[in-house]
Amino acid sequence: MMVKSFLGKLFTAILGGAIAVLLFVFFTDKKERIITVQESPTVQMANLPTSSGQQVDLTYAAELSVKSVVHVKTLYSRENYQGNQFYDFLFGEQGRRTQPKQSLGSGSGVIISDDGYIVTNNHVVKQSDKIEVVLHDKRVFNAKLIGQDVSTDLALLKIEGEEFPEMEIGKSDDLKLGEWVLAVGNPFNLTSTVTAGIISAKSRNIGIMGGRMSIESFLQTDAAVNPGNSGGALVNSKGQLIGINTAIESRTGSYSGYSFAIPVTIVEKVIGDLKKYGEVQRAFIGVSIRTVDANLADEFKIEKIEGVYVAGVNADGAAEEGGIETGDIILDVAGKVVNSSAELQEQVSKYHPGDEISVLIKRDGEKKQIDIILRNRLGNTEVLKATDLDFLGAEFEPISSEDKNKLQINRGVRVKNLRSGKFKEENIKEGFIIYKINETPIYKVSDVREALQSVKDEGVFISGIYPNGTHKYYAFSLNRKE
Repeated sequence: MMVKSFLGKLFTAILGGAIAVLLFVFFTDKKERIITVQESPTVQMANLPTSSGQQVDLTYAAELSVKSVVHVKTLYSRENYQGNQFYDFLFGEQGRRTQPKQSLGSGSGVIISDDGYIVTNNHVVKQSDKIEVVLHDKRVFNAKLIGQDVSTDLALLKIEGEEFPEMEIGKSDDLKLGEWVLAVGNPFNLTSTVTAGIISAKSRNIGIMGGRMSIESFLQTDAAVNPGNSGGALVNSKGQLIGINTAIESRTGSYSGYSFAIPVTIVEKVIGDLKKYGEVQRAFIGVSIRTVDANLADEFKIEKIEGVYVAGVNADGAAEEGGIETGDIILDVAGKVVNSSAELQEQVSKYHPGDEISVLIKRDGEKKQIDIILRNRLGNTEVLKATDLDFLGAEFEPISSEDKNKLQINRGVRVKNLRSGKFKEENIKEGFIIYKINETPIYKVSDVREALQSVKDEGVFISGIYPNGTHKYYAFSLNRKE
């Protein structure tokens, strides 16, 4: 009896378990069961690292930004052509000789407003006779040169029309080392090319501009950039403009690991000034500076390596008026920490003459806040306009082909309508033909302004010839007497 009872209970238990399993399977939603055992997908921003090691997605940024980057084509007459790096790289000297009257150049540009303003590098359009812009959708426009700035190697173009695909402006100050970026341009005439890399360094000075007024505070990236990329866009993962691609570090002329872009903080200021005034309103503190490094710290017994050393203070400048002294160490400008000359220049370049900024200095181990009012290159706070070369006291005109042949020169502009001013003080006569200012050849009247822009605070050496064939050279300072 006991065995029968046990077997009966065992059978009942097995039957009950089977019924329970059948009921569970029948009444449970299979889709719900599947979902409960899967991991939820992770949404990942393109510029953030992924724990699974998957690659970042920059397709959105590429698709968005490529529409706003244009192909800039330049035409040079033979007499204005000095050796365009883009043309020579693509076709070589032999290719140039096959076009005896005209030569071509190529670069990139970025549409920054829907009414047709385009930013590019000055060296892309410098001394060109004609500028043509080809949009991403293949439309072609003739472009007008609105303004150019030698100190930052930027230029502003304008095409006629509306509803152009402008690129949104980002914030280069917020960039972090290692952040993903795209370089968009037209290398080797390969239109609408996109390459990717990271921010390798910030505020990099590589000494390519020349001149004491030049501003170099480049973003360094390892995105591939080649001849033709100049003037194109460096964009972040959101497709926003953060820089203008300008230069490469190379021994061959082609990309070999690093490229350099002008940060958009500088671009916005320069282009805004060119658009409004026709000339950049450059602000000056009025100091000569040196980056504090180990050698300088040892030389001047500086305890901590930080900031920018004030090696000299200009007489009657903004710094002297504010109380900055030789030997001070500038730690920050308007709340931004500066630890190199390039960083200081970049921060000051954001402001206009007449702006008041706060400068944190360290003197004799003590920190001190000083407020200064920035000034322009002439030592005041007035707006400088394109006509401010009037203090030279002269006008200029092109010279004819007949005069060129007679004097055996291939370029130059003639001095005319002399009046009281710098030229008269230096005994320059009417009719004098200027064919070189410092290292800049003079082909057109606009070249005079461009040449003088980069040497406002330096000595000027003018080479030229008089109509009777006499060669003359004049050297003087451009400091204007107020």
